Amino acid sequence: MEIFLIRALQLILCFSILIILHEGGHFLFAKLFKVRVEKFCLFFDPWFTPLKFKPKWSDTTYCLGWLPLGGYVKISGMIDESMDKEQMKQPVKPWEFRAKPAWQRLLIMVGGVLVNFVLAFVIYSSVLFTWGEKYVPIENMTHGFQFNEQAHSFGLQDGDILLGTNETTFRDFNSNVLRDISNATTLRVRRNGKEVAISLPGNLSLLEMIKQDPPFAAPLIPAVVDSVIPNGAAAKAGVTKGCVVLAYNDCAIRSVNDYNLNRGRMNDILSAGKHADSLRLRNATLVVQRPAGKTDTLKLQLSEDYLMGLAWVNPITDEYKTVTREFTILESIPAGFSYGWSVLTGYVEDLKYIFTSEGAKSVGSFGAIGSMFPTSWDWQRFWNLTAFISLILAFMNILPIPALDGGHVFFLLVEVITRRKPSDAFMEKAQMIGMTLLLLLMAFAIFNDFRNFLW
Repeated sequence: MEIFLIRALQLILCFSILIILHEGGHFLFAKLFKVRVEKFCLFFDPWFTPLKFKPKWSDTTYCLGWLPLGGYVKISGMIDESMDKEQMKQPVKPWEFRAKPAWQRLLIMVGGVLVNFVLAFVIYSSVLFTWGEKYVPIENMTHGFQFNEQAHSFGLQDGDILLGTNETTFRDFNSNVLRDISNATTLRVRRNGKEVAISLPGNLSLLEMIKQDPPFAAPLIPAVVDSVIPNGAAAKAGVTKGCVVLAYNDCAIRSVNDYNLNRGRMNDILSAGKHADSLRLRNATLVVQRPAGKTDTLKLQLSEDYLMGLAWVNPITDEYKTVTREFTILESIPAGFSYGWSVLTGYVEDLKYIFTSEGAKSVGSFGAIGSMFPTSWDWQRFWNLTAFISLILAFMNILPIPALDGGHVFFLLVEVITRRKPSDAFMEKAQMIGMTLLLLLMAFAIFNDFRNFLW
């Protein structure tokens, strides 16, 4: 419950910041061009509004809605989510959106997206200035990587150290490494101290590379015991610090990667719910090599949650040397922009997978976004995720879909080019179609959240 609350609070705070600033972008340009904003609402408020106030000197009512799925500003003389048709039937007033020239209306509509883009780059720059950038150089990962069957078919071998492709050189193992490999025709690795070139097709599916179990490539973690929980199954069987696990239930274990894969298969069996299997799997056999070199076969009685009660040596945190790069204010600005641009282009490139069956299943809503936040409060992680979500919201909002900012921008550009303004009736129908599409997409995303949670 505590983990759920921490993630929920981070999600609500993140969304509140992004919604206020996004709608504030529309609000700012509206005020700049003397367009009246009737309502500024954080979250949606269908049927009733829990909290609202209107300053005496202002035309705007500020509201807090009860449905945390977004927010809005109601701009006078504009067909938007409020679908205020009665207002549109009245004579045009000088303070209304529809009374302003197209270029001013265009800036009002892109104001929110512009703020989201700028916000993301500012956050990334601020994170780099505040915390710097800490990473493990990929060449320092001397244990190399463990690869799945698909990677082995191209000639990769467990223990290879990834160096780069025909187009890029890897600095560290991050989200862009697999993306670069998916587009590469040549992959460079270090094997036994020598650089080796591996031929690749250049059109691998990044989604499949990530979703495969095991994944295409993962840092190889030797199966060396770092510590043992007192009175746990491993401790009772005689496992001690420094032991190397060689086999688990008659399956060879070359690394922690192998052990985790074996545990994944065990979970699949347990999910079938057969009582006999559950009892059988609690009795485990472990082959270990002692620090002195002796090999022992041990019998374990696993706990009720099927855990051995040990921790592995993690070379990424325990052995590999990390590098921390510090940034001055002037250095952090271009570095933050460069990093944000890399994140944005990677996200846009990956959108093509949405139109595949597996990609469609990965579309999620607030549950999926909430699960991205850490289980304990981490401000650096929080701000990085806030910047990432800000970029996503900006890009999705600028798409030329009716009911989104991009839809309004599209029709305004048509008006500028053709010098003909779409009729109010047309805009009302477009708004209804767009809202229907968005509601269907939201329902599909929420369904995926429930399905992923249950299965």
